[in-house]
Amino acid sequence: MSTTTFNPTIAVIGAGGKMGTRVSDNLSKTDHTVFYSENSPVGQDRVRAAGRELTETAEAIVDADIIVLAVPDLALGPVTAEIVPQLKPGAIVLTLDPAAAYAGLLTTREDVIQAVAHPCHPSIFLQRTTPEEYADTFGGIAAPQDAIAAIESDDPEKRAIVEATVRAIYAPVVDVHWVTIKQLAQLEPTLVETIACMIGALLKEALDEAVNTMGVPEPAARSILLGHTQVALANGLRGDNPFSDACLIAMDYGKSSIIKDDWKKVFTDEELDKNLAAMLHLDKIER
Repeated sequence: MSTTTFNPTIAVIGAGGKMGTRVSDNLSKTDHTVFYSENSPVGQDRVRAAGRELTETAEAIVDADIIVLAVPDLALGPVTAEIVPQLKPGAIVLTLDPAAAYAGLLTTREDVIQAVAHPCHPSIFLQRTTPEEYADTFGGIAAPQDAIAAIESDDPEKRAIVEATVRAIYAPVVDVHWVTIKQLAQLEPTLVETIACMIGALLKEALDEAVNTMGVPEPAARSILLGHTQVALANGLRGDNPFSDACLIAMDYGKSSIIKDDWKKVFTDEELDKNLAAMLHLDKIER
């Protein structure tokens, strides 16, 4: 079924939060029938200020083909416990992060389908052509991005509903990549938060050390770091140019001095469960 012609009815729960506002801003530009629900008074004011009509949750979800849960991970358990019993058979519950779904914290029903989606964010290698695209580092405004999705159903119509929704809420979207819920949890947090975001924070710490400990002028340190970060990523991830022999020696020194020998254990199921349990404030993941 073509996602360009299919027009599911969508309910957004948490429409006034940070992610809910982003999702709602994009959905308001489509032809989808969308209902916006928000419990927080501050969030309700934000929805009204955006010119959108609020709908009580029970009314918003009653005929929805897909329910987008734009609420924090820790609220997904209570929210699904409230809404899932009220959904029509065949409805889809879409969460925007895999942690709670993978951990089994969501209320489920045999005739209600569980799905998860997450934005990839615009690639560092994206060919940006407008000021708006350059300014949109997060995605969902002007810069094209990919998205990752998972669904616990083999029904092509249900998958089409999820893809149509994902393309709408994260627009502009180039590709939607399909994985399992577990694989999505392995990507987010392990690959992109545990590793990539940690490295981003480490680069900032290194910049501060160059300035505050070594005494290098901040503009000089920042310029050389930003430029070399692009070269490092282009060489490492795309093979654009080989690293020099001297650079390879420095890289080996850095790895032996900074990285633990067993660092790849973060990709094991046991470590994934520990990581998610900490993120969800649980003693452990039980499935």
